Amino acid sequence: MRFITFRLKYVVIAAALALTAVTGALAAGASGAEQVYLAGTAARSLPIYCVERDDNKISISFDCAWGVDYTDAILGHLEDAGVHATFFSVQFWTEKYPEYVKKISEAGHEFGTHSATHSYMSKQSETEIRAELKSSADAINKITGKEVTLFRPPYGDYDNLLVDTSNSMGLYPIQWDVDSLDWKDLSASDIASRIVERVKSGSIILCHNNGLHTAEALPIVIDTLRAKGFEFVPIGELIYRENYTIDATGKQIPNGAA
Repeated sequence: MRFITFRLKYVVIAAALALTAVTGALAAGASGAEQVYLAGTAARSLPIYCVERDDNKISISFDCAWGVDYTDAILGHLEDAGVHATFFSVQFWTEKYPEYVKKISEAGHEFGTHSATHSYMSKQSETEIRAELKSSADAINKITGKEVTLFRPPYGDYDNLLVDTSNSMGLYPIQWDVDSLDWKDLSASDIASRIVERVKSGSIILCHNNGLHTAEALPIVIDTLRAKGFEFVPIGELIYRENYTIDATGKQIPNGAA
């Protein structure tokens, strides 16, 4: 009986440890904070979450998919502060609001694609991925006349195929390491606090153009971070275009960096 009890206890402990490991891996994959390794498989292909920099340059980005109610206010605050940001637009948003795409681009801001349909692209085939990325980038280029070189996966959802296909098309896949959670309709002060407490040199901040209190939070975010010595640049100026690696946390690191 003592031997059986010991065996049973061992099985329970082993099962608990296995469950903990799986849960940790899933959580890491969802947050993008860690690279997940599976037995017998290669490491995951990762998008860029942040950039290794020592010059305090950071980027603020806005995903555009569901409206324009607060976009003018956002653009006004960015203009007042002299900040250029990156906007990731879904194709149906781009085509529905071409006047805003033009206005944003002419104000000196950068555009990236946020897909054509805002679907979970990890469920798509390579043919479907290529079609979405090409048509959505073409829609932006048609209005702005500017080449699109950045891509943000909808929902932050990706797999190796999506990341590798995006890279092969000359589209740098971009995530974020600072999430404003503005889509949850947090107050302006809560949004600002979440951002300024998490930013570090090379950070990429995620916001949405139609967040209820995003525009209201912007002056607080910009003024506070500038007071801390940070400089805002578009993501295209933050990332390295060649000779880099991406570590297990999704940080882009120039080759040869210590």
